Amino acid sequence: MAIADAFVDSARSATSEAELFNLLFHCCEAIGIRYFALVHHVDFGLDTAPAIRLHNYPETWQHWFDENRLGRSDPIHRASQLTCAGFAWSAVPSMITLTPMDRSVLAQARIVGIGDGYTVPANVPGEFTGSCSFAMDPGIPFPRHLHSAAQVLAGNAFDAARRLANIRRIWPAPDRPITDRQRACLLWSARGKTDWETSQILGISKGTVIQHLKHARERYDVHKTGELSIRALHDGMIAFSEVGGRR
Repeated sequence: MAIADAFVDSARSATSEAELFNLLFHCCEAIGIRYFALVHHVDFGLDTAPAIRLHNYPETWQHWFDENRLGRSDPIHRASQLTCAGFAWSAVPSMITLTPMDRSVLAQARIVGIGDGYTVPANVPGEFTGSCSFAMDPGIPFPRHLHSAAQVLAGNAFDAARRLANIRRIWPAPDRPITDRQRACLLWSARGKTDWETSQILGISKGTVIQHLKHARERYDVHKTGELSIRALHDGMIAFSEVGGRR
């Protein structure tokens, strides 16, 4: 944990992905972890939005992985979407139903030299799902006493990678934030209410609701309210829990 804690301070001040890679590599080496993979769950080469991939897995694995377009369907990636805590790879069969292809993926990993591992989810609303995985050489079980250190490394490494890659800047922020009234109209619209229903809920005219949404779209430079909702969710102006939760 002392090594992991020291990594946290260094990662926060890292100024490039190369520096972060070296920090994570030497940290893993110091505590006895052979491999790491810091990734968004996308198919690189097909998806065009900015995404993170920082790893020291064998090149043969990356090539095979990309050729088979496993970024979204990899069983470890799918399992990581079902929990907010780290998990041992041995637990994956109890987390998801493994298909024949899943078993082939796990077998191929062992063939190229990736052994037992541990994965920590890194899922941020409005972004691609992601994870940070650590693995040993084949035949070596991932040590139970490293689980806590892996959690510390994963969360801080992924946060540093997001900062360096400007992941939260996929879309530019509006010059001015939307107003409270615009936000209220947008929130009810995102919940599926019509302009008239929103006007009844907020006690204003339908025309006023339409104007509030129009001005909010102008601030985000989008043309449809659906696009506006996505941008506002991405920015944290409205929350997923507000849109889909009880109200």
